Amino acid sequence: MPKRVLPLSDLKINKAKPQDKEYRLFDGGGLYLAVTPSGGKLWRIKYRFEGKAKEIHLGAYPVITLAEARQKLLDTKRTIASGVDPGAVKKAQKQARLEKEANSFEVIAREWHGRYIGQWTAGHAVTIMSRLERDVFPYLGSEPIEEIKAPAVLKLLRRVESRGALESAHRIRTVIGQVLRYAVATGRAERDCTGDLKGALPPATKKHLAALTDPKDVAPLLRAIDGFQGSFVVKCALRLASIFFVRPGELRQAEWTEFDFDAAQWNIPAERMKMKLPHIVPLSEQAIAILKELRPLTGHSKYVFPSHRTPLRCMSNNAVNAALRRMGFEKDEMCAHGFRAMARTILDEVMGFRIDFIEHQLAYAVKDANGRAYNRTAHLEARRQMMQQWADYLDGLKAGAKVLPIRQVG
Repeated sequence: MPKRVLPLSDLKINKAKPQDKEYRLFDGGGLYLAVTPSGGKLWRIKYRFEGKAKEIHLGAYPVITLAEARQKLLDTKRTIASGVDPGAVKKAQKQARLEKEANSFEVIAREWHGRYIGQWTAGHAVTIMSRLERDVFPYLGSEPIEEIKAPAVLKLLRRVESRGALESAHRIRTVIGQVLRYAVATGRAERDCTGDLKGALPPATKKHLAALTDPKDVAPLLRAIDGFQGSFVVKCALRLASIFFVRPGELRQAEWTEFDFDAAQWNIPAERMKMKLPHIVPLSEQAIAILKELRPLTGHSKYVFPSHRTPLRCMSNNAVNAALRRMGFEKDEMCAHGFRAMARTILDEVMGFRIDFIEHQLAYAVKDANGRAYNRTAHLEARRQMMQQWADYLDGLKAGAKVLPIRQVG
């Protein structure tokens, strides 16, 4: 006769103490509890399928209770009776779970981010990931990407909107859509559901960055920059910001090796430009003079405008804005990016230069009649003249002269 097994009880299980070697407490029918030397108590089921001895691991006690373990034993026996190996079922379920986790929104979003990070500026890449980590992953990160539907995305976006960040909600919708389209392209989702949300959010009101665009307001700004009492490096950055009108990140990350004084131009590499195209900034006489004045101070560094803490990093992205505040210009009056709007407005409306010359110099995505992007040398000579006249115009404003509109080039 087979040995009679006394059923387990919670009392008996709780009294079981670890020994030097693992031992078993049987409950009957193949169900037993393995007590490990470290004190773990693990449920297992022994069974035979097609003449072979097999075993299933259920989990630890008391996470899996005695009653739950017995129910799993009954389920296992029913599975065997139906002609299916319960071990194979468990293995298939585990594989499905792993695949589900591997295709979660967060996993694919991080893969997408890693794939495209080389096409973005460092700041833009950080912004995208911070939006995902703060506003998306906590709610959709663990969801299988093929199961994400429009209502779930809308609920997330309305959560962002409710804190007064409507523009961020629109940007997050765009990022989610990009991740979903990447998943479609790589065969892990059927469609991008964010297209169904068109019109679901109120339109975001576009906020224009603060800028002084009236020459009578620009003149005091230029005189304030000349009288700036802070860091000489920051003062030079302010002076060149008005002359170059490049994006703030392009200015503060400028490297000495990019400046060709013989050709009188600054060659910004594609990887540092928003549009990922190389850009040429012609150097006016004034710009060259400022750079040569600065070079003895920072020429030992890779950067034209190194951090005051270490020459191994460029100047902080807040340095120019902080200097403007120190000079008394409020954030709703002027910001570092405002030098671009200042130049764009005055070059067009006061000085009368051709719009395409201005937009080429602003490094916008200007295209020809056939829809092709112009190359970086387009209208370069005309732009050289424009940049010199712009620097002369600023000198005139600063000096208080009555500066008349200049005849356009070309």
